[in-house]
Amino acid sequence: MKILVIEDDKKVASFVAQGLREDGYTVDVANDGEEGLLNAHVYDYDALIVDVMLPGKNGFEIVRDLRSRGRTVPVLLLTARDASEDVVRGLDLGADDYLTKPFSFDVLLARLRALVRRKGADRPDRFTYDDVELDRIRHTVHRGDEALDLTPTEFRLLEYFLRHPEEVVRRTELLEKVWDLQFDPGSNVVDVHVSNLRRKLDKAGGPPLLHTVRGVGYTLRSEAVE
Repeated sequence: MKILVIEDDKKVASFVAQGLREDGYTVDVANDGEEGLLNAHVYDYDALIVDVMLPGKNGFEIVRDLRSRGRTVPVLLLTARDASEDVVRGLDLGADDYLTKPFSFDVLLARLRALVRRKGADRPDRFTYDDVELDRIRHTVHRGDEALDLTPTEFRLLEYFLRHPEEVVRRTELLEKVWDLQFDPGSNVVDVHVSNLRRKLDKAGGPPLLHTVRGVGYTLRSEAVE
């Protein structure tokens, strides 16, 4: 899952982003409201974690803008203020939940999982193709009866391929959707991780599913690419 953290306190942003990455999420960070709102409109996120007090645009303005444009991405507001009128205002504008600073990171993770589950009607919890099954909530992958031990990056890669079965997915698209924004597009990191994922899928048995489309990218399909 891909999360956007909009937080101007760089220590808090770093703490939250690191914890989320260690838990298997892909994380983008914006340190002001205008940058965060732009990213929220341009990129596809599973959820946003938004501080209320931000330079540029505050958290309330971000929520109002997103909802006015029909964006339904889950939003968790972070606030140092627990006054009931602030909570009511944020929820009335369309935020899905709030958390008062300071907070337990375990609580933030639990709230985040709950938001994704509640708003996940257009994002199934499970994806299947051929004999591969990925469970987003339990964070498990099986090919047939065999469980695959994937790294967080391999898990995100496979999820993206399962969202786009039998389509040709370009390397640049994978960098944008699976990796953080700051990743160097000239790196061979995509090829390395796709190769590792392919090896694990093949080792579990069955015909090859992940194929290279020369000069373009990759595709997940049960038939070989000519």
